[in-house]
Amino acid sequence: MGPINLYYDFRDIFRAPRLALSGKKIWIFIVGNLGGFIIYWISSYLSIFLSGISFNHALAQYGLYPFLYGNEAEWYSWFIYYAGISAWVLAILFSCTAVSRVTLKQLKGNDFFSSGDAWSYVFKHWHAIVFSPIAVTLIITFFILFAGVFAFICTIPVLGEFLFAVPYVIYFFGSVFTIYSLIVLFVSILYTPSIVGVYEEDTMGTVFNSYSITIGHAWRIVLYHLLLLPLLVLGLEIFSWFSMNSIGFINYIFGCEWFMGAKLTNITNYAYSLVCPQWMCDAVNSLRNQLLDLFGVYFYLPSIFPVDCTIPPTAISNTETFASTLLSVSYFLIGLSIISYGLSILSVGDTLMFVIFKKKSDDDDILSRKDEDEIEEDIDDEFTFDEDINNSQDENSLPSPLENDSVQEEE
Repeated sequence: MGPINLYYDFRDIFRAPRLALSGKKIWIFIVGNLGGFIIYWISSYLSIFLSGISFNHALAQYGLYPFLYGNEAEWYSWFIYYAGISAWVLAILFSCTAVSRVTLKQLKGNDFFSSGDAWSYVFKHWHAIVFSPIAVTLIITFFILFAGVFAFICTIPVLGEFLFAVPYVIYFFGSVFTIYSLIVLFVSILYTPSIVGVYEEDTMGTVFNSYSITIGHAWRIVLYHLLLLPLLVLGLEIFSWFSMNSIGFINYIFGCEWFMGAKLTNITNYAYSLVCPQWMCDAVNSLRNQLLDLFGVYFYLPSIFPVDCTIPPTAISNTETFASTLLSVSYFLIGLSIISYGLSILSVGDTLMFVIFKKKSDDDDILSRKDEDEIEEDIDDEFTFDEDINNSQDENSLPSPLENDSVQEEE
């Protein structure tokens, strides 16, 4: 497949749901989300245990989705809890960078760039992903501390009034830059994976590009995301519709009275209650309705094979409970794939936006420039070519057997 021709404007954003619908990209997000969730799950239960709640009681109360909120805990419990959240967020940022790298290769026409290659690239450039938002945060912190020092100096009698009034313009511009940096921090978290994955920048370059696109493309960032979010909602609606109806179709076949009947209903409903408890279903439906209300869109895709998630009133057997637990793993991965597709749309959309931004501002066509992988391949090819030339020259410099025989006869 050849390279994809872009328009380098808003029309390219419509490609995001289609380019995101890739098993490779969804798998990258499944791996990243699963790793981050496991760390979060362990750290959450550890923090709950350190707050004085037994593990069995916490497991019965929270199940698959623990959280420390609502409990009285010491500072170290909160530290462990937020460390787990940070690890999950970092895993998502790593996944976004890997998907951005795969998207770049796909836009260039390279469909053979694997998820393993993408993860290798991420582990090679992880410093910029981690430290770029931290660097912007340190800049903001520096200006706040700097302002605090001058505010303390201004408490000096008589002199303090003049130290506040005379350099007020400097305070004003410092305040403007601090607020601007707060916006840059949000943009940095949003676009750092694309900057690192596409433009191959280090920490300083990523911070510079974050400030650059914020000041140069602020209105495009807003408008392009207003265009991307409805596409995200529509893509998730269709993807989840296929997923849920596929589950319903399996239940329709296996749940026939000739086959498993009520036993399957007990197994599937209990498994579904483990993965998606009632409070989560209500939260997801509420979020969906709020997003639809935000964009003034009202639609509902009718289910061909609806899934009944009502917990059976009758007690289920031990074997059914064990089977339900095993089935819940599959349900969890299916749900994770739906979330991963949504994240894939966002990641691909932000990657397309960054490519557009660089073309608009710097007339830099990222798709036509060689990335580090292509440069390394060219160097390897040149080295191999030079080695072949040297070998052929060495072979030509050696005398042939006939020449050796003629020399011996003359002697």
